[in-house]
Amino acid sequence: MSYVTSVGLDVHARSITAAAFNPLTGEVTTKKFDNCPAEVADWILSFEEPKAVYESGVTGFALVRELRALGVDCVVGAVSKMHKPAADKRKKNDREDAVFLARLLASRNIVEVFVPDEETEAMRDIARVLEDVRDDLVRARHRMTKFLMRHGYVFDEKNASGTRIANWTRAFWTWVRTIEFSQEADEDAFAYYISEVRHLEQTKKQIENYIRKYAMQDRWRDRVDALRCLKGVETMTAFAVVVEAAVFSRFDNASAFAAWLGLVPSEHSSGERLARGGITKAGNSHIRKLVVESAWHYANALPKRKCAPTPEVPLSIENHAAKATKRLVARRRQLHTRGKKPCVANCATARELACWMWAIGRMSEGTL
Repeated sequence: MSYVTSVGLDVHARSITAAAFNPLTGEVTTKKFDNCPAEVADWILSFEEPKAVYESGVTGFALVRELRALGVDCVVGAVSKMHKPAADKRKKNDREDAVFLARLLASRNIVEVFVPDEETEAMRDIARVLEDVRDDLVRARHRMTKFLMRHGYVFDEKNASGTRIANWTRAFWTWVRTIEFSQEADEDAFAYYISEVRHLEQTKKQIENYIRKYAMQDRWRDRVDALRCLKGVETMTAFAVVVEAAVFSRFDNASAFAAWLGLVPSEHSSGERLARGGITKAGNSHIRKLVVESAWHYANALPKRKCAPTPEVPLSIENHAAKATKRLVARRRQLHTRGKKPCVANCATARELACWMWAIGRMSEGTL
């Protein structure tokens, strides 16, 4: 949509500073509002053919949806793609930021962020809650084991074959129940650590049940089932990838999808010097973490079909997933033979896995 007036919005929790820039006249008009979308919309619509932009960040997508509902052409700009001139970095206030956004928009130099609908954002929220609970559970378990270690208790039981039994198994909890402390305060502290771990374990199971229910909805089921054909990808990971991507066809190619996850090499080349480094990590960190975890399954895997044929998933997708497994297992072995460090090899495998996810997602959508 063409526009004449560019409006930059510097958005905060309780205030919005707006700047309208007309490139034909060079006139800049600014105004500060409470966080009231209706007032902001009325002001924006008073200008000639306006378009508004604000930075991506913690303020989310609520404002852009409300402004669009009120008839304002509004977008969210990727803040990571906005580069201020060095001379302006020491002049920062709300008005300057709003004018900066308006001038960027006027020069057509804004990289727009994909704005999901409310249902997609809700599914993203529940997927991210699971990640938060997992992180909290890891921290709670660490606190408990380190508390025991400080008091000289370390779980070191072995099974009949001589293999050490892992923590958090039934045998571990049986051992935990035998521990007693001489001080009442230590008993109270230990009881707290146990209750926190148990509570988070139960919460994790509850959130996983919610996700299984949502993953069965018609809008998500086909793509989730398709991604589950890949080795190392189960319902939780598949659902998170699907809802974060929203529509796989919005990525022009597999490389663009991998770049969105920050799984492409960084580069600092100049002239005749070519220098590439580790992955950029500039993208969706939530999905990048899940894809990297899934890639570890290919370290010692066999190059065979992962899932049995199912009527819900087209045979073409199952065959493509089987081809992906064969390719990724061979790729991982090749990297190991070349002497690559396990983490480096796994990141390279994760990048290719992301590309296969994109292809299978597009096939499931019928756009590839």
